[in-house]
Amino acid sequence: MRKTNRLRALMAVAPLLLLLAAPPPGARAKTEAPLRVPWKVTEHRMKNGMRALLLPDNSSPMVVMKVWYAVGSRDEQPGLMGMAHFLEHMMFRGTKKYGPKVFSEIVKKNGGSHNAFTSFDYTAYYERIASDRLELIIELEADRMVNLVLEKKGFDAEKNVVHEERRTYDNRPAHKFWEQLRAVAFTNHPYKNPIIGWPEDVEAITMKDMQAFYRRYYSPENATAVLVGDFKVEEAIALLEKHFGKIPKSPTFKKRPKLVEFPQRSERRLYVREEAQLPYVAIGYHAPNWKSEDASALVMLEAILGGGETSRLHQRLVRKDTLALGAGADYTYISVDPMLFYLYARVAPGKKAADAEKALLEEVKKLIEKGVTEEEFRRALKNLEANTVFAMDSHYYRARLLGQSAISGDWRLLEGYLPALRKVTPADVVRVAKKYLSHGNKTTAVLVPSRKSRRAGAVKSRGGY
Repeated sequence: MRKTNRLRALMAVAPLLLLLAAPPPGARAKTEAPLRVPWKVTEHRMKNGMRALLLPDNSSPMVVMKVWYAVGSRDEQPGLMGMAHFLEHMMFRGTKKYGPKVFSEIVKKNGGSHNAFTSFDYTAYYERIASDRLELIIELEADRMVNLVLEKKGFDAEKNVVHEERRTYDNRPAHKFWEQLRAVAFTNHPYKNPIIGWPEDVEAITMKDMQAFYRRYYSPENATAVLVGDFKVEEAIALLEKHFGKIPKSPTFKKRPKLVEFPQRSERRLYVREEAQLPYVAIGYHAPNWKSEDASALVMLEAILGGGETSRLHQRLVRKDTLALGAGADYTYISVDPMLFYLYARVAPGKKAADAEKALLEEVKKLIEKGVTEEEFRRALKNLEANTVFAMDSHYYRARLLGQSAISGDWRLLEGYLPALRKVTPADVVRVAKKYLSHGNKTTAVLVPSRKSRRAGAVKSRGGY
């Protein structure tokens, strides 16, 4: 994702529900429709190991194509953090056939749009374009998979851009807050490192490092192409074989190693002092991802505790006690390795972070001790169903969820997402809350505004600005 638009993607909190857009006011969704409709996906494997997932939908004459590479900050070497994100920049610098900026010009001249984003687990490139231009974008993506030109002038220019992004990132207290929370919560797993990289590491990356990284990870056996839109499956497969099928396997490609985080046995706590206007509190608990039998119950726990304005945390901290301007929960369902279950609160002016933290923990304790009512459970489930089914109308989100699920281990997990939620019981929600939201498993972070920012806020509140 280019420049400032990328900053939102760099936030650590990226749960499934953030990918599923809520319906606009007045919209009505078919909550009884199973998620597998219209998920008639064709999986195609090429001889060189590349995979393609094809989901035809002729509701409009357009197509979304995303090429996913199974490489993100998770796969970087110590001392070279930020490589995947840096390489994403370089992928727009041109190839032997198409020079700098030519890729973008061609897509735009043909009425399309494109972008890219890097995460902990993957790097993805996408285009939206009229369906009769499908071969064009397939050819462009296949070309830069193997023919990227890395030259010093462009390399140095993009390094400066990355440094500038990092400075912009550092000037946003909330971003640094989440970054430091992860750095303390994870002690062994590379999820502790920022996607954008540490400044010293980015500066240390050489063209030789970049070339080796590109050759190792940008290869057909490490890529998945996802097509959603107006096309015929047989014709799309023929085009993919024509352009991607002839690319040879990489001699340096290796399967991802299994990575684990050491179990957390005691609470960790940190205070982040920044020039922020208001305090912020967040608590991260290690929790399993979609591969666990507890995952669906954790999705329901997230919805009940912090899924919108009807959730417990919003009602308690924002509406009732006015301790926070916003409060909620976040849980990453789709990922390669387990991440964190978050509780958070943006503390209101004049209120104390300690009181907000206390209220967050009291709501967890209340849920564990008094349980979940059938009414709130049904309400949370209906909201999840409605949001999920509504989001399936979007070519972009279907392509994103398919690719993200494929990289994380199994694109078919989406077909079972809603059916699995419907099997969860209120007792299951209480059980996983007790199991994972425990004192010894939590890392608590408090954003403490510096004196300078507190004085500025006081002047502003008196009408000084």
